[in-house]
Amino acid sequence: MTDEDLTGIIIGEAIRIHRRLGSRVFEAAYEEFLALALVKRGLEVHRQCLFPVTFDGHTVPVGYRIDLLVNERIVVELTCSDRSHDAHLRQLLTYLRLSGHRTGLLINFGFERLIDGVQRLVYDGER
Repeated sequence: MTDEDLTGIIIGEAIRIHRRLGSRVFEAAYEEFLALALVKRGLEVHRQCLFPVTFDGHTVPVGYRIDLLVNERIVVELTCSDRSHDAHLRQLLTYLRLSGHRTGLLINFGFERLIDGVQRLVYDGER
């Protein structure tokens, strides 16, 4: 299964959940329901993945926390805000850069139409 296939499944399930729950539920609930839906689809999902960060030979064991990691390939950052924030996209880019993963999704459940709150990012290693 390609990254495009995986992101398509993730986005499809997020849209299905958003249609049922709307845009005003806590982020933790969306995370739980999306993880459950993806597992039902046969995908491997890790929630709240902790990753260390190393600088100058020193490691911080919990440098950052990824909301969802799907099939050990797709980093999914969830938020629930009524508008887009560059900080969320920068956060996703940082997660991709530091974790070594290539593809990420920012899913903002705060929009009336979820598709308006979805951004797919492919990290090319140059930022």
